[in-house]
Amino acid sequence: MPTPKRVGHVVLNVSNVEASTKFYTEVLGFEISRQTDFGTFLTCGKIHHDVALFQAPEGAQPVSQGQIGLNHVAIQVEDMEALKAFYQRFKAHNVPLDHLTDHGMTASIYFYDPDGIRLEFFCNTTATAAEGLAVMRTPGRKNRELILEEVPA
Repeated sequence: MPTPKRVGHVVLNVSNVEASTKFYTEVLGFEISRQTDFGTFLTCGKIHHDVALFQAPEGAQPVSQGQIGLNHVAIQVEDMEALKAFYQRFKAHNVPLDHLTDHGMTASIYFYDPDGIRLEFFCNTTATAAEGLAVMRTPGRKNRELILEEVPA
């Protein structure tokens, strides 16, 4: 039986394409690969598009967290230093944070975009994909809180 190769891209319906494009480029660091009359296509710089932002129909209401549908979109960053830099950038731009988690094989920041769509920026914390999969499969593995800044004395 054939298996999927990878997730190709994510398309999000947003309430304001212009505002969301500004957030995804200026705060999150995506590049615009194409803009159309119905949306913006964004890239991490390697492929045609990783994320697309489409204008939601007028009057569309967001689905609240915990309902059926998308839980979050995970976006990988290079390493822990990049994750820490994004954490500081999110704080400087008052990006609503959900939580920070050490999953064992990844370190993650969960946060919300302007429409309340939950996103995750993560970095791998294992040397290889095989090591990460082994950590994920460890019986009894538990997530821990991730600390990305020094606690004041």
